[in-house]
Amino acid sequence: MLSTLRISFSLKNTYRVNGILYSLKQIPLLKRLLPATLYQVRGLKIFANILSFFWELVTIFLYKWLYFFTMVVGIGLLYEKAAPGAAFLHILLFLTLIGSYLNTGIFNPTRDKYYAMILLRMNARQYTLVNYGYTLLKVVVGFLPCTLLFGLSRGIPLWLCLLLPFSVAGAKMVVTAYSLHDYEKCGRVPNENKLEKLSWILTGVLLVLAYVPPALGYVLPLPASAALFLVWIPLGLFSLRQILSFPYYRELSQELLSQVPTQMDTMKNAAKTASEKSITADTSITSQKDGFSYLNELFIKRHRKILWRSTLRIAGVCAVLVCGIQMFMVIQPAVKADINQMIMTWLPYFAFIMYMLNRGTGFTRALFMNCDHSLLTYSFFKRPDFVLKLFKIRLWEIMKINAVPALVIGGGLCLTLYASGGTKNPLDYGVLVVSILAMSVFFSIHYLTVYYLLQPYTAGTEMKSGTYRIVMILTYIACYAMMNLRLPILVFGGACIAFCVLYSMVACILVYKLAPQTFRLRT
Repeated sequence: MLSTLRISFSLKNTYRVNGILYSLKQIPLLKRLLPATLYQVRGLKIFANILSFFWELVTIFLYKWLYFFTMVVGIGLLYEKAAPGAAFLHILLFLTLIGSYLNTGIFNPTRDKYYAMILLRMNARQYTLVNYGYTLLKVVVGFLPCTLLFGLSRGIPLWLCLLLPFSVAGAKMVVTAYSLHDYEKCGRVPNENKLEKLSWILTGVLLVLAYVPPALGYVLPLPASAALFLVWIPLGLFSLRQILSFPYYRELSQELLSQVPTQMDTMKNAAKTASEKSITADTSITSQKDGFSYLNELFIKRHRKILWRSTLRIAGVCAVLVCGIQMFMVIQPAVKADINQMIMTWLPYFAFIMYMLNRGTGFTRALFMNCDHSLLTYSFFKRPDFVLKLFKIRLWEIMKINAVPALVIGGGLCLTLYASGGTKNPLDYGVLVVSILAMSVFFSIHYLTVYYLLQPYTAGTEMKSGTYRIVMILTYIACYAMMNLRLPILVFGGACIAFCVLYSMVACILVYKLAPQTFRLRT
């Protein structure tokens, strides 16, 4: 068992270290400093191994903390009608049920499993059980500080906080045992990467049960939630017998991992096919413009399905929500004061909302897959003046696309502010609209600038830039952090507008200076 654990760690670590070294090679500032024989440098390998070790700690602790902070506690802070402890356990209970079948640890076909059990012909039973045991250990160790930190602060008894991680592990074991039993009886191979429609429906129902009742003030009593959690511990121990005695791990692994070698090709082909289907095949589409303006207008018209149709749907949903809020205030006039106070101080919250609604990612992906991956093979396309000219044309288009829902949201906020009692400073109305538009403009510029400076795709349309992923993660963290700010409209709105103007100027300078070297096909 220890030998199996050591070899599995070695395989996974080698794969991860090579990925880290490749990512370091892609960072613009380091690319010229690192040698061509990067993978042979002992010092860099040691450094990558240290990073790999810290990444393992991140997967054990930081991911769990983010899970609690965002999914359990972060959203739970909005529910003021329910007792904090009862709401905490209620939400965590239903999310645990979802995680019990979405993330078992056994039925996830990964490359390291393929290398170990298929190519190296390791003992499938030993490899699976050792890694499954390590996965459950990470669950318990990672959840324990989170349940203590967040649970105790919400009035959950210490003994229950200590047992909650074991309950989560028990729920996963029950689902795993049931899936193994089902394979023995019916031959069905569960795959976490290819969930059935019933699983998605169940996930939607459980999410509704997790969040909607607390928002209305209804949660399971704390003793009931505690009892439902505790029952998973004996059930998990009972399920352990089925997991340990299952005789067909080799056959299960062969069926589950048979598609791993072609998985990436399948994903790329699927992405390419989906991208091609989004293009309008109408040959009558043309343009009266010339040069890059002609090229861009054809692109926008032929991708109207994924660019304008989706943004109009988003705007329509926002308009319906605004109307719903107006009707709610008419039916319940007592809530007007609370809504007014929220609008006056919760403007930073909309930074995260605009981040979620912007179309920057889809726009840049479509640009590369259906336009730039071919044009980047021509040297004239990377001339500084041409790069900046096309950047401005594209920026104007994505700004128009993102501006539609921004105007609906900004106008809706002004209408809601007026209907809920108004404000003493009429300037607040104008700042509301302009600041929401400024957020929309910022995300339009940000995504397009990052695309030009860190172009993350290879000629095969596969994303290969670690730096790009880091920037996207930092963007998400910054926007999420905004949700905790409470500032007056004039203060945050003015700062938002000024930042957007400054960022626009800096972005144009960086694109002109650096994009001719960075806007290229990756190898």
